[in-house]
Amino acid sequence: MNRTSIEASAPGKIILFGEHSVVYGQPAIAVPVSQVRAQCRVDGGTAGAGILLRAPDIDRRAYLSETGDDDPLASVIRRTLTALGLATPPDVTITVTSTIPIACGMGSGAAISAAIIRALGEFFQHPFDPQTVSDIAFEVEKIYHGTPSGIDNTVVAFAQPIFFVKGQPIERLTVGAPLTFIIGDTGIKSPTYKVVGDLRARRGKNPAHYDAVFMRMGALARAARAAIERGDEAAAGKLMGENHAILRELGISHPKLDALVSAAMDAGALGAKLSGAGWGGNMIALAAPENAADVRAALAAAGAVRVIETVVR
Repeated sequence: MNRTSIEASAPGKIILFGEHSVVYGQPAIAVPVSQVRAQCRVDGGTAGAGILLRAPDIDRRAYLSETGDDDPLASVIRRTLTALGLATPPDVTITVTSTIPIACGMGSGAAISAAIIRALGEFFQHPFDPQTVSDIAFEVEKIYHGTPSGIDNTVVAFAQPIFFVKGQPIERLTVGAPLTFIIGDTGIKSPTYKVVGDLRARRGKNPAHYDAVFMRMGALARAARAAIERGDEAAAGKLMGENHAILRELGISHPKLDALVSAAMDAGALGAKLSGAGWGGNMIALAAPENAADVRAALAAAGAVRVIETVVR
């Protein structure tokens, strides 16, 4: 039994602390960004036609039968059908849209996967719990990123702030006081797998050095968790600056990211850093509510192609 039409969505995300080091067992902090979302609509289709996939944002229209297993959208559909126990593809049209910037560190791929999983589950009256959504999306993340940490699919599926350690139970992050983050997009696309692969290759040549750096990042993430839980914005902001310095040391920043970080700090932000893989993508700034407008304006003036404000509670 299924419905005629159903819609579902999933938020974007930003990483506050722990980029890259999370891949090597160190903790990370990530939060959802509900201001940007991926949406999926499932409609009943033509009898005998199978599954038609539509992604108007990228001008794509294809039947599932025409796609390969290395296609992320096709893969998440197939994995979800398996989880639903549907051996024969149903006759439905799946339409995917998203307002999350692609290849900018905001979890676009994971959010699209989660939206598809949720929509198909609801359509066939078998809703999935967040852990199942996360598990299915994680398998698809391997297509997008090669060796994902699991943080994107986790925060997107649970849609709540999390303290994440690879392979360990998810811990919800308690936010002691609302935190206002301003996200500045450089406009530079930066596929995660390329940055992760480059850093992995460099670590392979000198693991002791890089593991020591990752441990420093892990210590920052733990300190940041304590600061966030007690509502200490000033301490959290200071730790963001220290984290950005380490990310620059690792060679994954970019002149435009550094320029936006500097612009935010000059405008009175409590802290700022790149967020995500690096080499482009986004940076984030922590601002006092009364100063958020100044930080937004400074980022726009410094060349951010998109500025998003989100409040984490």
